[in-house]
Amino acid sequence: MMTNYPSQPVTTTPSAESALASNKLIRNTYMLLAMTLLFSAATAGTAMVLNLPHPGLLITLVGYFGLLFLTYKLQNSAWGLASVFALTGFMGLTLGPILNAYLNMPNGHQTVMMALGGTGAIFIGLSAYALTTRKDFSYMGGFLVAGILVAFLAGLGAIFFSMPGLALAVSAMFVLLMCGLILYQTSQLVSGGETNYILATVTLYVSIYNLFTSLLHLLGAFGRDD
Repeated sequence: MMTNYPSQPVTTTPSAESALASNKLIRNTYMLLAMTLLFSAATAGTAMVLNLPHPGLLITLVGYFGLLFLTYKLQNSAWGLASVFALTGFMGLTLGPILNAYLNMPNGHQTVMMALGGTGAIFIGLSAYALTTRKDFSYMGGFLVAGILVAFLAGLGAIFFSMPGLALAVSAMFVLLMCGLILYQTSQLVSGGETNYILATVTLYVSIYNLFTSLLHLLGAFGRDD
């Protein structure tokens, strides 16, 4: 004999709701990151094909920080998405002339591909580690802010005073700092420390951009030494 029991309402515990929110945030972040990377690659390719000159340090810094500030102001609106694409597209335009310069060097194609492959491997490896282990890397926040500020100022000094040795040291510092930033931001996504996928995307994009350009600088310098 079959008996029909009253259906029970489906309830979710706070921990289950938190996990669902975290998974949605991670999914949205990586989808937006993939789209911005593709858009940035397209603008970089356009700059390379048109052989556009590099805009220079001042325009690059003003454009980057201006668009970054705009993204933070618009983070909770639909215009925030537009500002993210404006920021990443602009950074792609600044990357195109850099890539052309390296491609015109001896072994330039190999250098670019090694930097690209290294960036991809590092990002995937660190992201997978943070996502699977779910370790809390929030303690790195203060160190990363201080380290990035010091490295940024040292990088400006290396440019203004034409110190190639310091520039290489800064690139090495940025490689380590960006690795830490990837772990930190991914951990924040998992733990709920970051709840805005637009800001999370920007942080991860900047990490990838700086990691790639720093590896490119290091590999290019060592290639010239050979």
